[in-house]
Amino acid sequence: MSKNVAVVMGGWSPEREVSLSSGRECAKALADRGYSVRVVDAGRDLPSLLRALEPRPDVIFNALHGVGGEDGTVQGVFELLRIPYTHSGVLASAVAMHKPTAKAIFRDAGLPVVDGVVAGVGELAGGDLLPAPFVVKPINQGSSVGVRIVRVNDNSWREEVLQWSFGSELLVERFVPGRELTVAVMGDRALGVCEIVPRGTFYDYTAKYATGGSDHLIPAPLPAAVYEKALEVSVRAHRALGCRGVSRADLRYDDTPQGGGRLYLLEINTQPGMTPTSLVPDIARHVGIGFDELVAWMVEHASCEA
Repeated sequence: MSKNVAVVMGGWSPEREVSLSSGRECAKALADRGYSVRVVDAGRDLPSLLRALEPRPDVIFNALHGVGGEDGTVQGVFELLRIPYTHSGVLASAVAMHKPTAKAIFRDAGLPVVDGVVAGVGELAGGDLLPAPFVVKPINQGSSVGVRIVRVNDNSWREEVLQWSFGSELLVERFVPGRELTVAVMGDRALGVCEIVPRGTFYDYTAKYATGGSDHLIPAPLPAAVYEKALEVSVRAHRALGCRGVSRADLRYDDTPQGGGRLYLLEINTQPGMTPTSLVPDIARHVGIGFDELVAWMVEHASCEA
């Protein structure tokens, strides 16, 4: 391999440490495949980032997560530089990161989404907008940062919402009982469905990234029709937002007696984690795609929309 690849990682979002872990793993895998690799720890200082990208690489592997790296911001910089980069472009990244907008697009595409409302912090401090249990999450964060399940008789929620630090608005959704599923999409192909069994109360930041924080059941032990439906919904969601490269769809499967076996699409992750405990590499391995092969595929399918 003769391509020069700059692995851009770090950033300034709450997911910085996850990004650094993803970046290190991907840089090592690319070097092992014979690429010429350099790592760039990206901060808010644009001149510093531009200097770090000189001489210009052939490809940028975008290992950033969260605000600034996953929401179309840094993708716009790469477009201006006309350097091909991995994962989704400006528009798809921005739309996917803003959960209410993505939800509206999914609904228009006929995909099954969870009922919810966008509310200000003051509104929630004044009273619950949905009957408990419900889920509160930032409108533009990833890795379950800030996600909170408010259950019946949860008296601590009132004080916590006043300390909210993830923007002036929140997304409030009906809590869907049942099972946590995720699907890796590579190009236009769904690789498989994984069921996530967190060892804590739910699949939060710790369960995602701590060693032993959750169990990944691959393939997910689902009825065949439900498994195929999860694959179909994930590819349709990927297309609806205009994603490219690798993405990951998160879903809930309500297999309770009252749930009717319904699937619900929660969101699309355009920059899924690539850490040792991450889901996409696990799913890829199950279908015979090794980590280094997956990362190399992403580099070879990098592009620039300009």
